[in-house]
Amino acid sequence: MIKSKLALSAALSIAALGLAACDVEKTQSGNLELPKYEVTKQQEGDVRLPEYNVRTPDVNVTTQERQVTVPDVDISTRKETVTVPNVNITPAPDRDDGRSTTMGNR
Repeated sequence: MIKSKLALSAALSIAALGLAACDVEKTQSGNLELPKYEVTKQQEGDVRLPEYNVRTPDVNVTTQERQVTVPDVDISTRKETVTVPNVNITPAPDRDDGRSTTMGNR
């Protein structure tokens, strides 16, 4: 019974992460052929690359117990308490609306 609870919890976690994942499909191969040029330097320059400060959202994954209906061996159902994932994402600090997002059961 503990293995089935663990399997259910793992399946729910994977499903929650799958909803947030991106699906990328390569539709065409790339090709790059650069033209040949002769270049002469006419002046000195200053090259400075931009800098970025990136603040990622805080992700807090917890578990909580919920009553769910599960099938019994004799095809009857009963309520059972299982641990399900609870994911709370707090957006980066500079977000305007101040909202947080929760995935999973509420």
